Amino acid sequence: MFEASTQLAQLQRSTRRHFLTQSTAGLGGIALASLLGKESVAAETRPNPLAPRDSHFPAKAKNIIYLHMAGSPPQHDLFDYKPKLVEMNGMPCPEELTKGERFAFIKGAPKLLGTPHKFSQQGESGAWISEILPKISEQADDLCFIKSMYTDQFNHAPAQLLLYTGSPRQGRPSMGSWVTYGLGAENENLPGFVVLISGGTSPSAGKNAWGSGFLPSVYQGVQCRSQGDPVLYVSNPDGMDRSMRELTIDSIRQLNELQAKEFGSPETLTRIAQYELAFRMQMSVPEVMDIAAEPKHVQDAYGAKPGEASFGNNCLLARRLVEQGVRHVQLFDWGWDFHGNSKGNDIKDSLPGRCKPMDQAVAALISDLKQRGLLDETLVVWSGEFGRTPLNEERNGSKFLGRDHHPHCFTTFMAGGGIKPGMTYGSTDELGYFVAENKVHVHDLQATILHQLGFDHTKLTYRFQGRDYRLTDVHGHVVKDVIA
Repeated sequence: MFEASTQLAQLQRSTRRHFLTQSTAGLGGIALASLLGKESVAAETRPNPLAPRDSHFPAKAKNIIYLHMAGSPPQHDLFDYKPKLVEMNGMPCPEELTKGERFAFIKGAPKLLGTPHKFSQQGESGAWISEILPKISEQADDLCFIKSMYTDQFNHAPAQLLLYTGSPRQGRPSMGSWVTYGLGAENENLPGFVVLISGGTSPSAGKNAWGSGFLPSVYQGVQCRSQGDPVLYVSNPDGMDRSMRELTIDSIRQLNELQAKEFGSPETLTRIAQYELAFRMQMSVPEVMDIAAEPKHVQDAYGAKPGEASFGNNCLLARRLVEQGVRHVQLFDWGWDFHGNSKGNDIKDSLPGRCKPMDQAVAALISDLKQRGLLDETLVVWSGEFGRTPLNEERNGSKFLGRDHHPHCFTTFMAGGGIKPGMTYGSTDELGYFVAENKVHVHDLQATILHQLGFDHTKLTYRFQGRDYRLTDVHGHVVKDVIA
């Protein structure tokens, strides 16, 4: 009997699962390390995976606020003024431009579409800005326009994924996750990466746009709301007070620590950090998310209304969050897909109304950051995921004006964070169809953002499935000409 039980114990100890869980070297250790995305099971284990860490070199920006206009606004009607396009409005597009081109919706021989809105040069920099952005026009000398952006994708979800994760396919970590992985969190009571959504709909890429991919999940974005509970599922359930919650968290932490000691999985450390952060967030998040605490004139400047869900509210929250040490604040504002296939997305009559709250909130954010001395250390980025065509889409014979998706050129602007103010970089051809000067790929934008945060984008890596991955994949160059 004793001999049989001994043999059984030996067999149990020699099972593959037991071998893998006990091994930190050899074939089992290598396999497990590969699954965990680590060089070894015990590598990079930290008491707190969100502890602040140093960047590769001194950073010019401590925080980033990324303002994404989901759907992609038409650059020809906002920033990329093309008098020749206006002159040729309604004329057939030259065949050499569209030959072999793929469009999302345009069919047949499209016509050129000049902007119906007036442009003028603004500030000492002389930046061309549309009349439908009067507030942003006032900030022209604080902005750096990049009018030569381009991407590889012309559908929303893949283009958003490429912009934020470096790949058009799901599964890669998002930009904010890379930033938090590299820098940690400055405020232990708040997430390092916060996501705010307006417009009533999530971006086409969904939560992949702020997911952690193969990085430990502690680095994923935390979606906060300006209406209702600031963070879902953080409040205590009915019948549980804070002391009982604390006791529960402590018990779970002890169990997780036992598991971390036995298996060495970084995801267990992530779980511990997430539980403890969620507990602290019960006190800190409602306070920082309470925009009603702001003076009335500040709320009015942003167009913010406490208790509602809006882009203005989110811009004000973004300022409050970076003020409290949140590293990366990502805003998604849905509703910028102006195809002109209905009255609601016509660039002549509907675009001005869509621009008005955005124009007010973005200008207020930049001005507010500047007045508080935060703009120098906060990088603000505004963009869509791709551009729009200089052609009228005319889907199914629509009489409304609209533009199809266009990967070959679009405009973004940045402010603060060590970026040159009052500058326009790059240009497109006279019809705004292709980049004519200083092409900037989305990987170049990613590399430049990481550079401002103190990172060499080629060295901010994570080993997964046998190779080192990075946000810029195997591409990307820092756009040094836009750095102050």
